[in-house]
Amino acid sequence: MAVDRQQSLDYHSGKGNGGHPGKIALSLTKPLDTQNHLSMAYTPGVAEPCREIARDPSLSYEYTSRGNLVAVVSNSTAVLGLGKLEPVEAGMPVMSGKCALFKGYAGVDAFPFTISLYDKGAVVDWVAAGAPSWGGVNLEDIAAPDCFYIEETLKGMDLGIPIFHDDQHGTAIISGAALINALEINGKDIKDIKVVYSGAGAAGIACAQFYLDLGVQKENMVVADSTGVIYKGRQERMNPYKERFAAETNARTLDDVMKGADVFVGVSVKDLVTPDMLRSMASDPIVFAMANPDPEITYELARETRSDVIMATGRSDYPNQINNVLGFPFIFRGALDVRATQINEAMKVAAAESLARLAKEEVPQQVLDAYGIEELSFGPEYIVPKPFDKRVAVEESVAVAEAAIESGVAQIKIDLDQYRAELEKRFLGQKD
Repeated sequence: MAVDRQQSLDYHSGKGNGGHPGKIALSLTKPLDTQNHLSMAYTPGVAEPCREIARDPSLSYEYTSRGNLVAVVSNSTAVLGLGKLEPVEAGMPVMSGKCALFKGYAGVDAFPFTISLYDKGAVVDWVAAGAPSWGGVNLEDIAAPDCFYIEETLKGMDLGIPIFHDDQHGTAIISGAALINALEINGKDIKDIKVVYSGAGAAGIACAQFYLDLGVQKENMVVADSTGVIYKGRQERMNPYKERFAAETNARTLDDVMKGADVFVGVSVKDLVTPDMLRSMASDPIVFAMANPDPEITYELARETRSDVIMATGRSDYPNQINNVLGFPFIFRGALDVRATQINEAMKVAAAESLARLAKEEVPQQVLDAYGIEELSFGPEYIVPKPFDKRVAVEESVAVAEAAIESGVAQIKIDLDQYRAELEKRFLGQKD
C-alpha cells in the first residue's frame, strides 16, 4: 500500500498528534502529587532501593523498570532500503518506530539509541557499558559484516541480558515459520529440499543458519550475493560469515543454481528472479521474495508463471507477508518475563513453530475485519499469521518463555499455565 509523503511527515510530526513530535513518550508509573511522593521518588527516599540494589544487583529488576525495558541500538549504517544514513539522527524515526511496535504489540517499554560510532569494537563497548540499565538489547540497522561481529561478541561477554539483532533473526524466524507450513502443504521433507538464498547480508546469512536449525541440510543449500554464487575458493567480496556457507559447486550464477531448486529465499534486490528462473525450479516451488518495497519477483508475475508456486513477500498488500513485527515484540516479551540471559536457538525455533501452529487455527473475525476480507484459512495463500492477530502475543510469548526455561537460560521459573492466562487477559481481554 502506497503511503502519501506529506501524510507520513505529518504523522511523525506534532501536527494532528496533540503537539507531540515522534511516536513514543515516557509516562509515570507511580503517583507524584505530594511532598511524600517527591521524597520517595527522589531524595531522600530513593536511597533505600539504591542500597538494596548495591547489596544485590538482581533487585534492579524489582525496584526499577529494567525488567521491561529494551534498548533499540543502531548506528544507522543499514537503514531499511536507504542504506547508510548520515548524520545518524536520520535513522531515529525507524528506531522510535521499532520502540512503538514493542510497546503497541507486546507492552514492552523500549527506548531508541542512534549512536555515532562506526568502529564495531566501539559499538560493542558502548552497548556493554549500558547493559546494566536494560533488560535486553535489540540491535537494529547495523550493516553487515559488522552486525555479526557485534552481536556475537556481545553475546560472548555474558552480560546477563538477551542481545538480539532483529534484522538477522527476525526475518529468519518468520520466514522459517512460513517454510514449515509451505512444506506441509506441498508434502516435501525439509531434509530433502534444495534451497537457494539471494543476499548474503544480515538477513540472508541468518536465514541460511536458521534453516539449518530447522532441518535443511547444508549440502542442499547455496547462497548467492551480488557477485554470484558463494563457492569454496571464491576470493572476491568474501568474509568469514559468507565463508561458512561456501558451497562445493561449479555453479557461478543465480540462474545456474535455481535449476531444480525447491525453495528460493530472497533478501536482495527487486526484479532479480526472471520467469525463466522460476520455471526452472522443481515442482511446487516455494518463493520467499522479501526485498522491500519491491520483491525479487512480483506476486502477480510469479503466479502467472507458475500456478503451483507458494509465494511470500515482505509486503502487506499480498498474501503471506513476512513481517518482523510477528517476531521481536513477543520474543522479547517471553524472554523478559522469565528474565532470560539470552535469546538462543531453542527460543528462536520455538517462536517459528508457534507461528506455524497458529496459522492452522481458525482466524478470528477481528483479523478478517482488519483486512476487509470474509474468509481466510490455512493454505498456499495463508502460511503465517497476520500481524493484527492478537493471539500471536500469547502463543509466541509462551513458547519462547517455555523454551528459555527448558534450555536453562531463564533466571526465574514461572507457571506456564498461569502465564498463558495472564497474557490472554492482557492481550485478548479474556476474563478470569
